[in-house]
Amino acid sequence: MKTEHEEQREFVQWMRQTHPDARIFAIPNGGQRSRTTGAKLKAEGVSAGVPDLYIPAWRCWVEMKRETGKVSPAQKDWMAYLESIDDTVIVGHGCEDAKKKINLLFK
Repeated sequence: MKTEHEEQREFVQWMRQTHPDARIFAIPNGGQRSRTTGAKLKAEGVSAGVPDLYIPAWRCWVEMKRETGKVSPAQKDWMAYLESIDDTVIVGHGCEDAKKKINLLFK
């Protein structure tokens, strides 16, 4: 089974090839960090649960998971907030699932 990193990397590559006019960027919230680095990032505005990717032209957030990945309570809270302000949020359980959901929403 692919890692979340591999799934996300493949999805971003597909987005950039398939939808070159819809820019996509990552929100680097995850990963192992020292306590000092974590405190600095938190002070700069990093917030647990923010989805992994954003597509500004479509106001679409993408939370990437492995095929069997689960959404955390902090992620659910952020997704509910983003949907309450009329942004779109999808959870991609792997690259293929994310591509399918994007194609259904944004043809």
